[in-house]
Amino acid sequence: MLKLDIPERETIELQHAVIDINGTLAVDGIAIAGVAERLEELSEHLTIHLVTAGTHDHLQELERDLGFPIHVTHRSEEKLRYVRDLGPSKVIAIGNGANDTTMLRLAGLGIAVMTTEGVSIRALQAADVVVGNPLDAIDLLLKPKRLIATLRG
Repeated sequence: MLKLDIPERETIELQHAVIDINGTLAVDGIAIAGVAERLEELSEHLTIHLVTAGTHDHLQELERDLGFPIHVTHRSEEKLRYVRDLGPSKVIAIGNGANDTTMLRLAGLGIAVMTTEGVSIRALQAADVVVGNPLDAIDLLLKPKRLIATLRG
């Protein structure tokens, strides 16, 4: 579990990270360098859930390279349901696409990631924080004082 005491906000107790793959952890279906190692470190604090519509295929390779099972979710409603089933207040959602918008908004904490695939305006508006790459997103959780500094009231 990861507990965040953010001044002028309620305490957030996260148990799950629901993370989109394509455009977030991978570009063109290939994992971004360093992501697998960071996910492994993050898994010491949170249960990792990788979700994707599988736009670029390569799912078996990504599952092997990232080291976690992948859940195929074709529509935003499926990602929303996934977060809802885990208990939204206990979830951090990380994504970049329009189909990530509902999970970013519903989750206790949402991070939008900008990679070379870009980031949807809708995802930006739904997120609590925006970062330039997935390593920065994961590092916010591994070094939570960064996140607290960004979100404090």
